[in-house]
Amino acid sequence: MQIAVEGRKVLGEESKYLLPAGSYFMMGNEAIVEGALHAGCRFFAAYPITPASEIGEKMSLRMPQVGGIFIQMEDELGSISSLIGASLTGKKALTATSDVGFNLMLEGLSYCVNCEVPLVVVNVQRTRGFIHSAHADVMVARWGPTGDHQMIVLIASSVQELFDLQIEAFNLAEQYRNPVILLTEEMTAHMREKLTIPPIDEIRIVNRKKPTMSPEKYLPYATDESGIPAMSTFGDGYNVLYTMNPHDERGYNVWSGEIYDKLVRRISDKIKRDAERIFKYKADFLDDSEVLVISYGVTARSALEAVRRAREKGKKVGHIKLNTLWPSAERTIRKLTQNAKKVIVPEMNMGQYVLEIERILKREIISLTKTTGYPFSAQEISEEIERAL
Repeated sequence: MQIAVEGRKVLGEESKYLLPAGSYFMMGNEAIVEGALHAGCRFFAAYPITPASEIGEKMSLRMPQVGGIFIQMEDELGSISSLIGASLTGKKALTATSDVGFNLMLEGLSYCVNCEVPLVVVNVQRTRGFIHSAHADVMVARWGPTGDHQMIVLIASSVQELFDLQIEAFNLAEQYRNPVILLTEEMTAHMREKLTIPPIDEIRIVNRKKPTMSPEKYLPYATDESGIPAMSTFGDGYNVLYTMNPHDERGYNVWSGEIYDKLVRRISDKIKRDAERIFKYKADFLDDSEVLVISYGVTARSALEAVRRAREKGKKVGHIKLNTLWPSAERTIRKLTQNAKKVIVPEMNMGQYVLEIERILKREIISLTKTTGYPFSAQEISEEIERAL
């Protein structure tokens, strides 16, 4: 991987406070913090909520060290609103929450989509009103903000992935001028395991595209073939109106159905057309698989173990671990599953992402659900594999 030189020049002396390359034994929530700092995040605001609170605690120590800003807000509405302001001034901004806290951020996320404000939200999923693990927010992360839109949603299954995907979340937010959601759950957030931080010059960093023309010639929402407009920074002399209302290339309110349709299609297409590129996954044992398990988050750990046990018995079983939930890459998913006679989707909810797999494959999928707050064991998934065989 190559690093964007301009992305590291802004760190200056602050880079000495980034953890150096090497191996660490670290909690998932702490890895989220270190990944954000390596990505260039310099603004964090949040309201404490279990099981995400350690992110804020660690940020309160680390942000001042790298010249960033930490604010404990009065609630989640204030948190997401302060992130919007920070992003408009050029900062890479992060918040972390869970459960009802994420619900309170949906209006702010809707504003970010329509005004094309890049930022990152970490949602540490839990059972409703309690602190055990769940994947209950898979659909709200995609569809929660109002209006027609696309959302980029990543999910991790290990401490290493929390670090890596946190950097990827900021890169995608900056590239597509869109909010990005990084999902995890209580167990992954609180587990401790090995984290390997690569040399700083091997970490790929993406920064938002800046305007090159003078303020007088700048059209805030004019785009090239990418469909992504260059983004000015408040204080640099560019006058921009950020409004959720229908707006033209100047950013001015225009109450026109045609203008609004053009706007909605552009902010959706800039992500939708790159779905296959954005999509990240890991596949194992697909060549001869008759039964395929598709999993994500902490469930992927048990699912892969169950698949390995089946392979040891000579069973033709494969596994796909998803790191990107949205946008879903339809062509890739169809190709990966084309040889499987049966597909199993284990989820720590009542069956959410299985609906997307059914939509893409247009056939019946085996939904294995669990809402106890405890993760699947390998044995539970092994038993479902045996039934499918």
